[in-house]
Amino acid sequence: MTPAPDTLAAARRTATPAMRQYLDAKHAHPDTLLLFRMGDFYELFYEDAVTAARELDLTLTSRSKDFGGREIPMCGVPHHAVDGYLARLVRKGFRVAVCEQVEDPRKTRGLVRREVVRVVSPGTLTDAGYLDSREPAFLMGIVHADRGKVPVFGLAVADLSTGEFRVTEHAGPSGAALIADEIASLRPRELLLPPDLDLAAAIPGFDGSGVRITHAESGTFELGHSERALVEQLGTTSLDGFGLDSDEHGAAVRAAGALVQYLRATQKADLAHLKTLEFRTRADHLLVDAGTVRHLEILEGADGGRSGSLLAEIDDTTTPMGGRLLRAWLQRPLAARDPIRDRLDAVEDLCLQATIRERLRTRLGDIQDLERLIARVALGTAGPRDLVALGQSLAVIPAVRVLVADLRAPLASTLADDLDDLSDVHDRIVSTLSDNPPALVRDGGSIRDGVDEELDDLRGISRDGRHAIAAMEAAERTRTGIPSLRVRFNRVFGYYIEVSKANLHAVPDDYHRKQTVATGERFITPALKEHEQRVLGADERILEREQELFDGLRLAVVAEVARVQRTARAVAGLDVLAALAETAGRHAYVKPVVDDGPALVVADGRHPVVERRVDGFVPNDLQLDATERQMMLLTGPNMGGKSTFLRQSAIIVLMAHAGSFVPAREATIPVIDRVFARIGASDNIVRGQSTFMVEMQETARILHQATSRSLVLLDEIGRGTATFDGLSIAWAVAEHLVTNPRARPKTLFATHYHELTDLADTHEEVVNHHVSAREWRDDIIFLHKVEPGRSDRSYGIHVARLAGLPPSTIARARTILAGLERDELSRDGRPSFSAPSESATAQLGLFREPPAAHSAVAERIREIDLHRTTPLDALAVLADLQRALED
Repeated sequence: MTPAPDTLAAARRTATPAMRQYLDAKHAHPDTLLLFRMGDFYELFYEDAVTAARELDLTLTSRSKDFGGREIPMCGVPHHAVDGYLARLVRKGFRVAVCEQVEDPRKTRGLVRREVVRVVSPGTLTDAGYLDSREPAFLMGIVHADRGKVPVFGLAVADLSTGEFRVTEHAGPSGAALIADEIASLRPRELLLPPDLDLAAAIPGFDGSGVRITHAESGTFELGHSERALVEQLGTTSLDGFGLDSDEHGAAVRAAGALVQYLRATQKADLAHLKTLEFRTRADHLLVDAGTVRHLEILEGADGGRSGSLLAEIDDTTTPMGGRLLRAWLQRPLAARDPIRDRLDAVEDLCLQATIRERLRTRLGDIQDLERLIARVALGTAGPRDLVALGQSLAVIPAVRVLVADLRAPLASTLADDLDDLSDVHDRIVSTLSDNPPALVRDGGSIRDGVDEELDDLRGISRDGRHAIAAMEAAERTRTGIPSLRVRFNRVFGYYIEVSKANLHAVPDDYHRKQTVATGERFITPALKEHEQRVLGADERILEREQELFDGLRLAVVAEVARVQRTARAVAGLDVLAALAETAGRHAYVKPVVDDGPALVVADGRHPVVERRVDGFVPNDLQLDATERQMMLLTGPNMGGKSTFLRQSAIIVLMAHAGSFVPAREATIPVIDRVFARIGASDNIVRGQSTFMVEMQETARILHQATSRSLVLLDEIGRGTATFDGLSIAWAVAEHLVTNPRARPKTLFATHYHELTDLADTHEEVVNHHVSAREWRDDIIFLHKVEPGRSDRSYGIHVARLAGLPPSTIARARTILAGLERDELSRDGRPSFSAPSESATAQLGLFREPPAAHSAVAERIREIDLHRTTPLDALAVLADLQRALED
């Protein structure tokens, strides 16, 4: 084990100087795995070594004993391959501190100084080789506070790999649920929390599995510290320009400022690419909770992967930035009419100009990930190849500007105006770096000839030195008469002359023996030593000068970060718009009419994923409004397509709000504030929640949070319990959605409880529709057509037969169904399934008309005037009613 703080002093006294450096660094970063640079390796010691050896399949060794007489476990990785090992540890959820040699060992006498130069965690990993190019890598900070008596959550999100930085607040009773949605939807790699915040207690139902949780010091979240850090990072004197006020949005400021302090402390950089902050309010976007995203398969298919999702089907973007932006548009669709129309108009513009769109998409495909390239430049982790890729990408921008100059849609024109040629940055990169540089500057050859006079002179010395060595070798062979004589070089001895044993008698007196080897002897001469010093000195200085020139280039590019980021965002926006236009044209999508009216009308709507995976997909219409068609009750057979119809309706609404054309013949979409979908069965076994419990929790949330501007989709509510219980719950939920005066959302309600169709008789807001099917020769044909009216049956036994249940089981099920439909009971209350008889007792149906005698009794009770009835009269009336029931 690493020495505890109380024994650290004793450990330092007995440790070597290098191990004292290690112990000090480990003490300063106790919750990390410490990679300690020693020569050509990064070493890990104590329990860090045990953990790393297990996680990375490394050989665990040991070194000299520590102050307690125990061997110190150790393992290591080569310095040139550290990035791969580092990423593997971080992806497993570890935080790793990199302790580097900050002095040149060749120029330092004694102990080389070492410092922790960065701390890498799941939320701060920026290496493009280990990140999904089409997904963000979010670090999320959360603060929980009270504003008066109102609980409030502040939430900040930063993507260090791109520079995205935004903040929001959620207050009131629904704040915890909204934070849970944010976590589930954005899927941050790491959560940064105050030391006293327990999310499991603050957010009921929070499941932090799979997310790295880091607790920072309490001072990091102090309002004053956070505000100062935020103001300094954004380069402003006030947060007003970002829509933030410390008094009004204290929780948001604390969360954002804490992220800035954490990133500065771990990255040891000024975060030049983190200079803009977006403050989002709840009203800015259509809210889609994590359960709805999952049920509708927006980002992931049924198997949890990208395949089969809406995103996979419509993502025709050609750049990584565009792919991430499209994902963000689907995660947070717009909730205001005019911005939605701006996106749709731009997509329409690109749909109509197919030639421009095709050329634009071709040119955009030549642009690499500008956002992540410039982020690595700003963080100081970019290599020569990163900058060359940046330069090559910038070379494409002028052509893109020419292509989009004729687009007429306002949003497209705005994005075109945001494109900066950045010719000065491009020229500086291209004129400085060679066309095919090495991955690392230290490998040499990254700077062009002619860039720097000193570098050119040094390279001349190095090249001449190699020629001189060849000439010296030839001269020595002639002088000594030894034809096999060789002048060689290695890192340990430098240059030397090697002579075989058979020729040692011919070695001149001015040769000085350096080493004996199996095949002969190695010698050095004064002339060779002088040459070595001159050539090796030049080679070392070449690497130093190349590093200096590269650092100068990097700093010059860093100064233009804001311009590059603005251009990258414009490229991403144009990419998404062009991709949506491409998808619309390829699959016959239509531009929806988005307005503030009450009507949701879709003609021949289709499911964008399912229609591409089945032959003969059947389109369907949808019509909902705020009065006569607020709720559609949808009945019909299993396998008939009810769930598909529900999903496609919500997906069409979401696509329209994201700015996409939709799969339909016509569509009029009102601006929606939230979409709720409760479709399919799911459970949470780990937390002890059954399918029915999860269903009820999600339903409860819908009833509490839906508004009259929301869209609600409910599928088979109440199926997980007894029939009458489930029917009662489903009936009550449906009634609540059409009678609640505070919120009457547009609702699609699919059910197998045919009794619910009676709601249309008592509530004018409810309409009945069914998914049609036909029987043919004891078989069933699913027509998948949504039509007005009630369904006559569910055809469940037919579906069971199609699923492969044994014929005997199917036959028995039909017998039982016939008995249940006759409501025949045996003496023990179970279905008798026998032929009707005079002695059979009918079961009272839940919604059947009561017997005539019961109605007569009820009428008698209604006629009684309680104010004029004496106790004796009441007893007489009760006796009469009792006799009536007995008769």
